[in-house]
Amino acid sequence: MHIGTVTEIKQNEYRVGLTPSNAREYASNGHQVFVQAGAGAGSGLTDDEYKAAGATILGNAKEVWEICDMIVKVKEPLADEYPMMREDQIIYTYLHLAADKELTDALIAQKSKAVAYETIRDAAGGLPLLKPMSEIAGKLSMQAGARCLEKPMGGCGVLLGGAVGAKKANVIIIGGGTVGTAALKMAMGLGANVTIFDNNLDRLTYLDDVFNIQTMYSTNAAIEAALPAADLVIGAVLIPGAAAPKLIKRSYLKNMKPGSVIVDVAVDQGGCCETTKRTYHDNPTFVVDGVVHYCVANMPGAVSRTSTFALTNSTLGYGLKIANMGLEAAVKTDEGLALGVNCYKGKLTCEEVARDFGMTYTVLNTLLW
Repeated sequence: MHIGTVTEIKQNEYRVGLTPSNAREYASNGHQVFVQAGAGAGSGLTDDEYKAAGATILGNAKEVWEICDMIVKVKEPLADEYPMMREDQIIYTYLHLAADKELTDALIAQKSKAVAYETIRDAAGGLPLLKPMSEIAGKLSMQAGARCLEKPMGGCGVLLGGAVGAKKANVIIIGGGTVGTAALKMAMGLGANVTIFDNNLDRLTYLDDVFNIQTMYSTNAAIEAALPAADLVIGAVLIPGAAAPKLIKRSYLKNMKPGSVIVDVAVDQGGCCETTKRTYHDNPTFVVDGVVHYCVANMPGAVSRTSTFALTNSTLGYGLKIANMGLEAAVKTDEGLALGVNCYKGKLTCEEVARDFGMTYTVLNTLLW
């Protein structure tokens, strides 16, 4: 199989879908690897390193898209890339289709085989390709939130850990999964007062036992009641494959402190705050009703080298399975991988996306047998 990766064109995105080590693994399995010139530069990876690993360097993205059976990316294809997608081509990347009707329509129209990192599940039901970026995003959310609380950034001028004779910041984390737990660890390390919300009592019990923090069962009323005391709120909500629920209503903001901060890590799936809109690293914040919003949709891209290696360590195994067996044979042997196939040859095969958009859902198995 011809495997390729291209330079990410999303604004301020510096990660890359394949490392030289990945290229070597694909090549050692009998595949040919093609890399757009300079694709790894944002992660500190040179064309010479890819060449030494057995990859062929091509001058532009169009050449890679044209020759490759499978494109391995980090972020979803953007509008400029839609014309390069083609029928039967495997696109293996983060897609987040529930927040992107235009991309969903394009993948269906081009009859591509779209495999989303974020909906692949492992044998235990976890999300192995989402987990490393969720962990990084959770850690970054606290760094970004702390920075946004500074007065020159529009915040209320509160230090997370406080100081002698001065109160610590109150941090609320909505969601106790991978993102929320990573954010929690950072907040505790910085000395903040932390309250974490979730609707899974077993998860709350675990977090209480391990971290000895304030836990709250997540309801609209409980969130609304807690927000006025918050200095920093982290939105860490995830429903795999589906749009994030809007747990922070616009009406709640008027009772929050001026200069308080919301970091909505759920922005990739539409955000868990009604006022969320996608931002970028070079202009990451906006203010609504006096509340600073940080809604960068590719947060891990800021630490591109760390993120690239963390991500590709996880994506390689599934990618090799697809390349070695072919997508159809691979998903027949791996139900978790099958859940990653969001679009297949003109059909929408992700139930959650179909439900969110009111589109026709096709069971993948009916297209394979």
